[in-house]
Amino acid sequence: MPVRTATTSATVAALLCGCALLPAGQAQAADARTPGAVPVVHAHRGASAYAPENTLAAVDAADTLGIAWVENDVQRTKDGVLVVLHDTTLDRTTDAEQVFPDRAPWAVKDFTAAEIARLDAGSWFGPAFAGARVPTFAQYLNRVERNRQKLLLEIKSPEIYPGIEKEILRVLRQKGWLDRRHVEQRLVVQSFGAESVKIVHAQRPDVVTGFLGTPPVADLPKYAAFTDQINPAYTTIDADYVAAVQKLKGAHGKPLRVNTWTVNDAAKAAEVAGFGVDGIISNNPDVVRDATR
Repeated sequence: MPVRTATTSATVAALLCGCALLPAGQAQAADARTPGAVPVVHAHRGASAYAPENTLAAVDAADTLGIAWVENDVQRTKDGVLVVLHDTTLDRTTDAEQVFPDRAPWAVKDFTAAEIARLDAGSWFGPAFAGARVPTFAQYLNRVERNRQKLLLEIKSPEIYPGIEKEILRVLRQKGWLDRRHVEQRLVVQSFGAESVKIVHAQRPDVVTGFLGTPPVADLPKYAAFTDQINPAYTTIDADYVAAVQKLKGAHGKPLRVNTWTVNDAAKAAEVAGFGVDGIISNNPDVVRDATR
């Protein structure tokens, strides 16, 4: 999904002072869209309008806002450790250029986990977050579990990381995220790579999967064979497209769902909710929630 830059909001002050706005367990009580229901809101890279994206602080910011679902991006380091980071390079959201000036282009795959753990992943966003780190996938899962949140996991650029699907599933299993309760209620694995989604479905057919993109309507049946969600950019859809997706049953025999991204303002949230989407992914999940409930 497209990158974003830091924004400011009065909500930041509330988050920093720890003022809880709505318990996550009370927000988005139902994950299945029924006629007249509101879309489920997902915090894009955590509540990334209010804390540095994909950090534990962003997970906690979503929790403070009462957002149950968080979205993230998983990649792999040079020594095989899974980490949570959006860009395939480190320079935009860390101080890698300063710490490792001779390592351009600062590709995630070229750094060890220990090297990445040295980086400041918060100062670019604001001084209040100085010293935030790039979390490992295991650390991220621990935080989501502690907050009793749910995870929309993106396998980032799987073509760069052969076999990453198996490794992600291994960590999910080790952390208890492949038991029945998590698989049925708290986990979705998605990717822009159709082959990556197919691999996940083949290795763990019980796991809910999503394809990121807007396949032509004529091709949707092919995707329905291995995925449960079609998750397109909001600029690429209308009510007719959403209806065409939802007419088909996905890999688990249920209607395909549509979670659209990245919607950050109230007017656009109300518009796409009117299309009948099942979920909306947002940097400003509180804004979207308030505009659609």
